[in-house]
Amino acid sequence: DRGGERVRPAGAVADEVIVEVAALEAQERGASVPGFEEAREAFGARDPFGIKPLFVCHGPRGVAFASEKKSLLELAPVLGVHCEVDRRSLQHYLTLQYVPEPASLHTGIRRIESGMSWHLSPGGEPVTQRYFFPDFDPQPVRSARDSRRLHDEITAVMRDSVAKHMRADVTVGAFLSGGIDSTAIAALAKEHNPDLITFTTGFERKGYSEVDVAAESAAAIGVEQVVRTVSPQDMMDTLPLIVWYLDDPVADPALVPLWFIAREARAHVKVVLSGEGADELFGGYTIYREPLSLATFEKVPGGLRRALGRLSARIPDGVRGKDLLRRGALPLEQRYYGNARIFRDDQLRSLLPGFDPGISHGDVTAAPYAESDGWDPVTRMQHVDLFTWLRGDILVKADKVTMANSLELRVPFLDPEVFRVAASIPLEEKITRATTKHALRRALREVVPAHVLDRRKLGFPVPIRHWLREELYDWARAIITESATQDFLDTAAVLRMLDEHRSGSLDHSRRIWAVLVFMLWHGIFVERRIAPAIPEPHYPVQV
Repeated sequence: DRGGERVRPAGAVADEVIVEVAALEAQERGASVPGFEEAREAFGARDPFGIKPLFVCHGPRGVAFASEKKSLLELAPVLGVHCEVDRRSLQHYLTLQYVPEPASLHTGIRRIESGMSWHLSPGGEPVTQRYFFPDFDPQPVRSARDSRRLHDEITAVMRDSVAKHMRADVTVGAFLSGGIDSTAIAALAKEHNPDLITFTTGFERKGYSEVDVAAESAAAIGVEQVVRTVSPQDMMDTLPLIVWYLDDPVADPALVPLWFIAREARAHVKVVLSGEGADELFGGYTIYREPLSLATFEKVPGGLRRALGRLSARIPDGVRGKDLLRRGALPLEQRYYGNARIFRDDQLRSLLPGFDPGISHGDVTAAPYAESDGWDPVTRMQHVDLFTWLRGDILVKADKVTMANSLELRVPFLDPEVFRVAASIPLEEKITRATTKHALRRALREVVPAHVLDRRKLGFPVPIRHWLREELYDWARAIITESATQDFLDTAAVLRMLDEHRSGSLDHSRRIWAVLVFMLWHGIFVERRIAPAIPEPHYPVQV
């Protein structure tokens, strides 16, 4: 019995019980590593969604676990493990903008996957077993009463989750953007702390800042707002340090504003609530509406669809409709592998001297697609994102930049009870032709100010498309020309991309950014040429 909850199933043996307890600990706290000292065995688990990382390095002279890969890079020679750049992981990174689990960008070091428990015996290597199966089970909504009942249940579990995540002996704040997720959390948190402080980041460039909308939200719900504006110089000065903290590269430009708002928040609070997970659970990404727009293609015979796909390949890049035609010709499993699609295979062939045509996004998505066979396409996309985008990008950047600033991040949307309710939402309550997160928006209509309720999602938009043509151009060119990554990337091809982007002929911003982040990572962890100054945190904290 653990806190009134029975964890030992009938007929269970000792290791099953320990794994179950470890899973419960992981669910509440992140990665967990208990063990049996007398038996010299160890057991552990990682949380269901991947909120916290756990790396492992196993060699002929032992095994080590760590929440930061840097620790294992130092220990690897002691364990008899040789680490080098994993080319397979690099190719996945350049496609997806993150390194998919369970791999890392170093051979010899891997990650325990989210929702996995593990068992280690003397002389063996960690054996993993999945304990969390995120089964979506949409329940029909047949009447207005059913709809209201669903919306009320969403409100109830969100209110309960925020209440649990507000429990602390220190001051708790909240991130606040211009969207429904963070606004809802801030509004619900205000019920427990009337003096709640919220934190917003933005840019001076028009169209790339949610400060004004967030300020209106803060005023409407009655909370204090602290704003940190990020400049191009901030980005150039700080990106190497952020990459050092990441351990593996993540080519998400939102890392930079998130870093600065986390740093600002830590000057005021020790714990902050944030809205990660809402889009994956409630159907918030615009791409989730794609099956509605591609429904016509589903009626086209297979042979004709393949012909349309071949036709799309002949259309020059940048021509409107090319991507729609290409994607409409493909089945879901081939066209959807997450929110970010950085380099296509034809682009990678000209970039990677060691391009391997046998490496595909299907290596990453095949298992979650197989598990979701028979579900509707939107729910299958959500399921894939739980095993890819959420744990590979969203949660990595949120955890790494907050922990680097000695700030504890809590994510109320990723509470197990919230997932249980979200998993029951039928398709028509998630996505419509007009909006995303339909049920969540209706459920929170009494919580979230009206100006936010149906607003288009922005998140933390970053103007790198403009900055790489202007303020960041010389900086980017210097990183490219100084990098010793010729064995992995064609430097001339990267410079051509940069100049094409500067001329305005093509938008290569996300591809260039992915390359720059990898080059900085390589300069830090492989060449040892770049050594960011790691600050010692000294903050005045209001408790």
